[in-house]
Amino acid sequence: MSKRLKSSKRLRAIRKRARSSKRPVKKTISKRLRQIQQGVTYHCFSSCQGFNDLLLDPEAEIAFTEATEMSQNKYEFELGAAEIVGNHFHLVIRTLENGATIDRIMQYIKARTAEKYNKATGRKGPFWNERYKCKIVEHADDPEEYLPRLKWYIALNPVRKGLSDNPRNNYIGFINCYLIEGYEAPVKITLHPFFYKLGNTFAECAEKFLEYEKEYLQKELITYS
Repeated sequence: MSKRLKSSKRLRAIRKRARSSKRPVKKTISKRLRQIQQGVTYHCFSSCQGFNDLLLDPEAEIAFTEATEMSQNKYEFELGAAEIVGNHFHLVIRTLENGATIDRIMQYIKARTAEKYNKATGRKGPFWNERYKCKIVEHADDPEEYLPRLKWYIALNPVRKGLSDNPRNNYIGFINCYLIEGYEAPVKITLHPFFYKLGNTFAECAEKFLEYEKEYLQKELITYS
């Protein structure tokens, strides 16, 4: 075999390998695994379909509240905060050692909310935009400092969006449970163990809790109308 023929075959082989290396590689996108733990505190949030303000509809507010109450009757967990903000919601949920997982609780609340709202309004199609997102409070650098700031962030969210003039007047108004002893919100709120570390009595805890509100208002330059 001549050197020219050998060289030609070698060149064709090189080109073939090059073409094969350029073929698109099929990619698979895997969902990020959520950390499922018991006995921890989750900050959960989720948005409406297309980021539309579906939760501003009174029928949606009722559906969400009823779905949350139903989940509390069905599963064992502690709800430390809950607020609706037009196109999304926030929940602070503390799972219990022998209670339901955060996945089960959130899936139930979202499914029942969509079901109730669509039935009441005749609407069809998905209500939610995506899977819920969550963060574990105890994974923060200083969980006991982080949690009260998180609660004021959630409570002030409707104020920042122009949906409320004061977090005490929000639709759910969970923050009042931390300010007025024995206050009953539209859904049952369980005061977190971290709250009771702020003082020796409820009054002392509430007074200390109010300092986080002042701090947040100053930081974000928010004033109540």
